[in-house]
Amino acid sequence: MLLLALLGVLFSVLGMQLLTYTVVLIGWILITITFVICGLFVILHSVIGDTCVAMDEWVQNPTAHTALDDIIPCVDRATAEDTLNHSKDVTIQLVGVVNTFITNISNRNFPPNAGSLYYNQSGPLVPVLCNPYNSGRTDHNCTSGEVKFDNAAEEWRRYICKVSERGICSTVGRLTPAHYVQMMSAVNLSYALYHYGPFLVKLGDCAFVRDIFTAIIKYHCPGLRCYSKYIYIALALVSNAVMVSVIFWLFYKREKTALGVHQTPYTYIFSGSFC
Repeated sequence: MLLLALLGVLFSVLGMQLLTYTVVLIGWILITITFVICGLFVILHSVIGDTCVAMDEWVQNPTAHTALDDIIPCVDRATAEDTLNHSKDVTIQLVGVVNTFITNISNRNFPPNAGSLYYNQSGPLVPVLCNPYNSGRTDHNCTSGEVKFDNAAEEWRRYICKVSERGICSTVGRLTPAHYVQMMSAVNLSYALYHYGPFLVKLGDCAFVRDIFTAIIKYHCPGLRCYSKYIYIALALVSNAVMVSVIFWLFYKREKTALGVHQTPYTYIFSGSFC
């Protein structure tokens, strides 16, 4: 814009009519584009302000009827806590089923006449799975001899035996491949409930969304409002300045053509030709 203004003044002073009109045309195009961008930033500034106000109202009172209620449906905290407790119960039960199988079947030496309980299991005992919760849903610290969700697959793989066509272990081991697959299915489900259950509950009662909105309101909203305002004010000033320059070029060119002289703007000013 500044370069265009300088070129317009230079071409007007030198009497380059074609170049002056070309610069004027380009100037009007740029002015129009700048005004459009300025209007877009005005709209953006208003949208940012309204959005920040709506988020602040929702954070301050999420149970009240606000503009974000229809967009962000949330469940009450009691329902969310009940859901979390159910996920903990399922995790406890799944780990209990796996450990019951390990303790009562895999780690016992049954005689061949024990029916389906016997598959020639032998060798070192399989470590039980660490339950992340106690019976009262409180956190449980794993002890020695227990495997965690993270390393259960690698640890139990060492206890797999090769099986015959009858499904009986033909080598040393206490887990058949079928047992291992079923146990890992339970472990994967328990792992998902344990690690992602609390996060999903936070999504349900909108605690996670509330934390994000609070951070946006505190750290980003003031800057976005301020900078968007400065941008559209600056664009408006630049557009008006170039528009005044274009009008001045045309006025100067017309006066110069009417007088039929080639004088500098300073000559016109001192001689009163502009009046």
